[in-house]
Amino acid sequence: MEWRNIYRGILMGISDLIPGVSGGTIAFILGIYDKLLRSISGFFSREWKKHIGFLMPLAIGMGITLLLFSRVIDYLLEHHYEPTQFFFMGLIIGVLPFIAKQAKVKTHFSGKHFIVLLIVGVLLASLAFIKPQESEPITTLTVSSTIGLFFAGWLGSMAMLLPGISGSFILLILGAYSTAIAALSDFNIPIIAVIGAGVIIGFIVSSKAISYVLENFPYMTYAVILGLILGSLFVVFPGIPTGTGTIIICIITFVAGLFVTSLFSSPKK
Repeated sequence: MEWRNIYRGILMGISDLIPGVSGGTIAFILGIYDKLLRSISGFFSREWKKHIGFLMPLAIGMGITLLLFSRVIDYLLEHHYEPTQFFFMGLIIGVLPFIAKQAKVKTHFSGKHFIVLLIVGVLLASLAFIKPQESEPITTLTVSSTIGLFFAGWLGSMAMLLPGISGSFILLILGAYSTAIAALSDFNIPIIAVIGAGVIIGFIVSSKAISYVLENFPYMTYAVILGLILGSLFVVFPGIPTGTGTIIICIITFVAGLFVTSLFSSPKK
C-alpha cells in the first residue's frame, strides 16, 4: 500500500470541493497524474490487484476530505472567498512551468499546438461568464432526480480527471453542487450513493480515454491540458479585491499557493 497517497488524496479532495479548481491539476502538481490514469483504468481489468495499493489510500484520503472538510470549504468560500481563490490561483500558475517542461513545449510544440492551446483556453475561460442558477438542495430522490444526479456525477467525475476543469464547477452548472455538498455535510446516503455511482462510471470512461490520447497524441494532449489550466484561471479569479487588509491577505495566500506548488513540483519530489 502506498500510504502516502492518503495525504495526496486529501489535497485532491479539497480541490474537488471547490468550483473552478481541478483535482487533475493537483495530481499533476503531486506528480501522480499518469499513474493515476493507469491505475484507475487498470483497476477495472483483470490486473486490478496491481493497482489497489495505489488507489485505496488515495480513495481513503479523498473520502476523509469529502466527509470532514465539506463544511470547512463551505465556510471558507462563504467568509473568505477571495483569499481562498487566490491560493488556488497560486497553485494553478505554479504548476504551469512543471507541465510545460513535461510537455517539452520549447522543442515539440508547433503553431498548431499553440492554436489548440489558445482555443481551449478561451473556451474554458468563457465559463467564467456563466452564472449558474442553483436550486434548493435535493434531499429525497425521485426517478427524475436520481437520473439527473447520476449523470451529474458522471460528467463531474470526467471533469475531475482533466487538469483545468473543475468537477465541482460542472456540478454547479448542472445545478447539483448544493445538493452534493448538503448530502456530504448531512451524510445523506441515498444521494451520495447515486452521485457516487455516476462518479465511478465517469472515472472508468474518462481514465481510459485520457490514457489513450496521452499515449497516441501526447503533445496535442498536453496542448489541450495547458489550455484548460490557463483557462481555469479566469474561472477561479474572484475579481480584484478591495480593502488594504483583504489585498494583503490575498497576496499572502497567492504566494502560499505558489510555494506549495514549488515544493511538490521540484525534481527531488
